[in-house]
Order: sequence, then C-alpha cells, then structure tokens
Amino acid sequence: MRFSELKSKDVINLRDCKKLGRICDLEFDECSGKICKVIVPSGNKFCNFFNTDPDYCIPYKDIKQIGPDIIIVDICS
Repeated sequence: MRFSELKSKDVINLRDCKKLGRICDLEFDECSGKICKVIVPSGNKFCNFFNTDPDYCIPYKDIKQIGPDIIIVDICS
C-alpha cells in the first residue's frame, strides 16, 4: 500500500469511536525499513499552526485493521 493511499483514510479509535484525523507522516525503523509509528495531527488542520495539542504518535502494533475508507486503531487517548 502506498503512503498516498494511507493518508487519504480516516483514523478511528476503537475504544471511543472518535475520529482522530488522517495520517500525515510515518516513522520507520532504520535497520529493518518497517513502519514503527504513524503520526496523526491533533486538532483542526486549518488552525494546526496555533494548536498546542501534541500529535497522535500511534505505534504500528496498535493498528487493528486497515479498510478501504478507514484505519481502526486501539489507543488510550
């Protein structure tokens, strides 16, 4: 799957069914080349410059399912 396909999907938290946003970046393991974390910005994308809330850094192991339109994660928010 390409990054352009991943970043077009909404990320939903399984615990509270809250929409977290969309993936903006990935963190890789230098040695293996595998994805370690996905990064989802918090808050409104338009006002993200003024947003002081930290981004969601979701470990890849917490991704439960990647569907055609959404990515389901299980995190404590």
